[in-house]
Amino acid sequence: MSNISIIIEERPTDIGNFLVGRLLPFRGRRMVGPFIFIDHMGPVSMNDHQNLDIGPHPHIGLSTLTYLFEGNILHRDSLGTVVEIQAGAVNWMTAGKGIVHSERTPEAFRHSDKHMHGLQIWVALPKELEKMDPEFFHINKEDLPEWKIGNISCKLIAGEAFGRKSPVPVYSKLFFIEIKSKTWETVTLGNELFGEAGLYILEGGIENEGITYEPRRILVAKESKLCEFVIHPNTTIYIFGGEPFPEERFIDWNFVATSKEIIETAKNNWREQKFEKIPGETGFIPLPPPRRIVGS
Repeated sequence: MSNISIIIEERPTDIGNFLVGRLLPFRGRRMVGPFIFIDHMGPVSMNDHQNLDIGPHPHIGLSTLTYLFEGNILHRDSLGTVVEIQAGAVNWMTAGKGIVHSERTPEAFRHSDKHMHGLQIWVALPKELEKMDPEFFHINKEDLPEWKIGNISCKLIAGEAFGRKSPVPVYSKLFFIEIKSKTWETVTLGNELFGEAGLYILEGGIENEGITYEPRRILVAKESKLCEFVIHPNTTIYIFGGEPFPEERFIDWNFVATSKEIIETAKNNWREQKFEKIPGETGFIPLPPPRRIVGS
């Protein structure tokens, strides 16, 4: 951990229904491996009159990974998918050339008090696949690889690491690992990781060389060898990253691409409502006012 290159703290961002903690992209670090966007959702409490209602909106050039710690979200998309994601499961939606989806509180929870807490992640696609046909996969929590290292609990949410492979169908070399400990432990990762690596502290803390790092921040390593650190009791961290792409990535609203021209075409198609519609949904989130397209 002595090779930390940058520390990224959560920045409050309003997504319409509630505040989230934005982690990526960051002005000093646009991507970590293929990971280009990370929001920490909640924890938020909603009463019987408050619900998550993110209406139809488009994506291109990326895969979304939704991972909940608490709560339920009903996913609908233009492929006709209707799936309720629950805590511990993974929704993996690959936009490719274009997909539209909505995220709402399921009907069974709309009239009662509820809690929401989780991560919303975007993984950029390789250039040769950024215009692939869209896909959707739901992976149940019990299908994700889990193992113990002494008193430390590990789960491989996506990608490959430690000789294991997640069933999430990723399109580039990456890893997304959950590590939990209820006691003081020393974590030694050695040469298990590859490419670029980041460590997100959800709760608790870790320390290295006498420095304690608190929750709600990402530590980005200069190289993937995160080496050794001490994890505090009742701590949950996520280690993520992978091989970076050789090309620059641009991001504007919900669009990711290797060229600004691809993004401008997607924006025009959304304005003109040329994207496929979601069965059973009406309305849509309009394109926001023009702003500068962010490069990687």
